[in-house]
Amino acid sequence: MKYSRATDYALHTMLFLVQATPKETMSVNKLAELQDVSPTYLSKILTKLVKAGMIESLPGMSGGYKLKRNWADISFLDVIQAIEGTASLFDCSFDHGPQCPIQRIILQGENKMESYFRNMTLADLDKEIQ
Repeated sequence: MKYSRATDYALHTMLFLVQATPKETMSVNKLAELQDVSPTYLSKILTKLVKAGMIESLPGMSGGYKLKRNWADISFLDVIQAIEGTASLFDCSFDHGPQCPIQRIILQGENKMESYFRNMTLADLDKEIQ
C-alpha cells in the first residue's frame, strides 16, 4: 500500500508548523523550500488542509500558514484523509457485493490501520523528534 506524495508533503508541512512557534506563520514559499517542492503544488495541498480545518491562512506581508487546531488534537488520520479522502484502498473487481471475503479482510485491516493513525497525533510526532 502506498500513499500519494501529496500526503507525504502534507504530513511534513504539519511537522514544520508544529515546530514553529504558536504565533509564527510560515509562507508557502518557505514551506515549499523546506521540502524542495513547487510552491504552486504545495498550495493545493495547503488548501486541502485549510478546508479540513487543521491550518489557517493569514493574508498580508507577514501572513502565511499556521496551525488552527491544537496539535494534540490533530491525528495522522486527519491529515491523511484530508489529502487521500476516506474511500477504501481496495476495490473488489468482482460483482458479488459486500459479502466478498477478500473485501471483508481488507476492510478489517484498513480499520486497524485507521485506528492506529487516529490515535497517533502531531503531539506524538513532536515527541519523536525531540
